[in-house]
Amino acid sequence: MKTSRIIALALAAMTLSGGALANGKPKVPPVHVEKEDGEGILVHKGEASFYSHKFHGRTTANGETMNQNKPTAASRALPLGTKATVTNEENGRSVDVIVNDRGPYVDGRVIDLSRSAAKKLDMIDDGTAPVKVEVKPSEQPSETAREKVEAKVDQLTPDPQVAERDRARSGSSGSDKTSHSGSGK
Repeated sequence: MKTSRIIALALAAMTLSGGALANGKPKVPPVHVEKEDGEGILVHKGEASFYSHKFHGRTTANGETMNQNKPTAASRALPLGTKATVTNEENGRSVDVIVNDRGPYVDGRVIDLSRSAAKKLDMIDDGTAPVKVEVKPSEQPSETAREKVEAKVDQLTPDPQVAERDRARSGSSGSDKTSHSGSGK
């Protein structure tokens, strides 16, 4: 009887607080598009973490073996195989990584880094860091990766005519940012 009361109270508390998960998935800040020199760039801001030692040697989402000594990362929003520049917003340090896995599955976390990438950002001691993740189509390691990034940019960038019509209706002046979220598959 006590156990069922505790479960009922916990469920009620989660419902009132909005719950830790939205539709069973951790809440992640949305990816948005920024323009730099006319190129649409995927930008994802939030918290970075790094893989536990127990993941070293396991298979990643793209079939590679996880290697803590290579600059790789997991993202739920960015396409697999893409190159991303991750900048620690506390100290300005940056590292380029290849997204080869899915995750992290913790609220607010946007990327999970290999230990070597986390070390370059000087975040090993803290375990997490606020980051800005940038993905430029022109800097992708393959044509396939470039096409995936361009498709994601297109998906997140509204049709200019529709955007202009919506701005006219709302009286807004517009912005260079477009904010949406998506799976990035």
